[in-house]
Amino acid sequence: MVATPLITFSAEATRSQGFLQKVAELRAQGVGDHISLPQLVVCGDQSAGKSSVLEGITGIPFPRNDGVCTKFATEITLSHNTSDSTEIKASIIPHKGRSAEEKAILEAEKWDLKDFKELPDIISKVGVKMGLRGYGDIESGPAFGEDTLSIQVSGNTGLHLTVVDLPGLISVANDEQTDSDVRLVEALVDRYIESTRTIIIAIVQATNDIANQRIIQKALKIDPDGERTVGVITKPDLINRGTEKRIALLSRNEDTTRLKRGFFLVKSPAPQDLENGDLDAAERRQLELDFFGFSPWKDQHLDHSRVGTGTLTNYLQNILDEHIERELPKVQEEIRQLLATTDASISALGPERGTVAEMTTYLTEVSMKFRELCIQALDGNYARYGNSFFQEEKVRVRSQIQLFNYEFARRMRVDGAKWASIAKFDETEPEYNLSGEGGSVDKDSEGSAKNWILETYRKTRGSELQGTHNAVLLAELFREQSAPWLGIAQAHLGRVHQCICAFGRQCLEFVVNDDHMLRKMYPEVQEGLLRSLEEAQEELKKLWADERRHPITYNHYYTDNIQKARRDDLKNLIKGATTNAVEETLTYNKSISNSTLQSCLNSVKVIVNMEEQACKDATISLKSYYKVAMKTFVDNVCRQVIERHILANLPNVFSPVHTSTFTDEKILRLVAESEHSRRRRTDLKSLKKKLESGLVTLV
Repeated sequence: MVATPLITFSAEATRSQGFLQKVAELRAQGVGDHISLPQLVVCGDQSAGKSSVLEGITGIPFPRNDGVCTKFATEITLSHNTSDSTEIKASIIPHKGRSAEEKAILEAEKWDLKDFKELPDIISKVGVKMGLRGYGDIESGPAFGEDTLSIQVSGNTGLHLTVVDLPGLISVANDEQTDSDVRLVEALVDRYIESTRTIIIAIVQATNDIANQRIIQKALKIDPDGERTVGVITKPDLINRGTEKRIALLSRNEDTTRLKRGFFLVKSPAPQDLENGDLDAAERRQLELDFFGFSPWKDQHLDHSRVGTGTLTNYLQNILDEHIERELPKVQEEIRQLLATTDASISALGPERGTVAEMTTYLTEVSMKFRELCIQALDGNYARYGNSFFQEEKVRVRSQIQLFNYEFARRMRVDGAKWASIAKFDETEPEYNLSGEGGSVDKDSEGSAKNWILETYRKTRGSELQGTHNAVLLAELFREQSAPWLGIAQAHLGRVHQCICAFGRQCLEFVVNDDHMLRKMYPEVQEGLLRSLEEAQEELKKLWADERRHPITYNHYYTDNIQKARRDDLKNLIKGATTNAVEETLTYNKSISNSTLQSCLNSVKVIVNMEEQACKDATISLKSYYKVAMKTFVDNVCRQVIERHILANLPNVFSPVHTSTFTDEKILRLVAESEHSRRRRTDLKSLKKKLESGLVTLV
């Protein structure tokens, strides 16, 4: 313990005393790894005087040898109370990139300091724990660390303040500081100052042109409005005589480089001032007053509210008070949101599965959810999961299958006949062609089709009379005419199967949400879907075999179509005779009489070619039967192949009944948590604990 206060600033409690402690607790709990916290950060180039400024602000005498204090971020928290003694604690806050084991080791390291004389030894121990080159016996590895040394001081400090000291930016790599070290420090500084909740205390040397100092360049880039940047000018005692006016101009924020929050001008004790030991706050302040109170500085019209470490400290105290009060409500809301997200992520991992019984229960739950999703999809009941699962059209299975079936029926009408000229459907008109593709009705000529029928008629002649045809002719004509059906149906089946496979995977992803487990479980679903496909293919073969047998139908539309065709022929005959009668009447200027009309009807040419008559009757029968058979085939494929085997089996490919047959070994293989999943669950639980503690802290 220290019996005397570190500094003698006003001991008046600030309005955010409690909030400052809350921020310190949040950072110690690790919340700062996930939520940006309000903070003051001291940063600048190497040898810019950061440590001296920090010592002047906090009263902590940092070691000056070898720059060991600048190898990692150091967070100093000062808490004022009326105690006669001062309590000093040190600990390590691990970087979030550390493993759980490394974090546990670093977090276990805690020190109680009796005096700040122990600080150099503590810093060395911290460097060893962080694995930094140059500490202890460590000769390789990084020279700078991403972990944070936390120093908490409570007592008669006169301040409620938290400030973070960062390693200095390295201008050029050398034997002791490699290119990798340069990049690491750059990344570390950027990570701190890019946070919108960081107040940047930018340390700049009076001896260097401010426009060339990288911390100012960085600050102006990430904080162009200057809302978060406070400039601190150091080493005014080392400038060339006669350049005081330029520094004074900068300190008044009247130079070309300006900050909205302005600059402070400070002077650290010279080496000769420290020959008799460290200075207390009053001595340090007096030295600064003396320095700026005499020529050449007293003639530079300095703004004395912006001169000296004491005014800087008071300013930082006030700015931090305001910053914390403004930002903590936002921090609290962000913690709540992240906690909700974390809870959802834990829930998505499912229950812990350490035993076969737990795994079996989990597998049953997953299969039940899978089956329920499949049923909802097949029923077209998308509302239940509308906000989560059924947003994309491709998982709305019933809707997709309806579209596929409709397209299948259209393809059968348009492309199903080998000889399209003798299988024309009204549906092939443009208004029925939803795909925008042309039909196949013009792919052959009517003459070619007639020749095909005639050739087939001659090859199938039996003992029937001339002018008639037997059943074999219709069977052979139909088999060849309907030959494209199988290919169209197979393509339709393949398309539906692909759709269902994609749905099955997305469905399993939704209920499992674990890539490792998904890779092991999906083959089970895939195997079930493959069995359904094989059954559907077998059913399609049966349907196709039925179509290859003799034509058979009891659908009255077959005879209706034949009668309609004959009526159309009769209509055409009468129409032709009537037209001839009208023309004859007009030619001879007489009225139409029954005898004239009858004469025209009698003059209609009679088909005397018995083969032509038989082929004409066969063509009418083929057209009539083809229409009836094709519509039946389309319906049978949709019902007996797609619906019965592909869709009806979908909820059962990974159902509780199916999974109940799994052996313990199979359950272990499928459901046991992966190492990644276990680590993620551990990390999420740890994060949840931190966030819950953080919310309690902020109450």
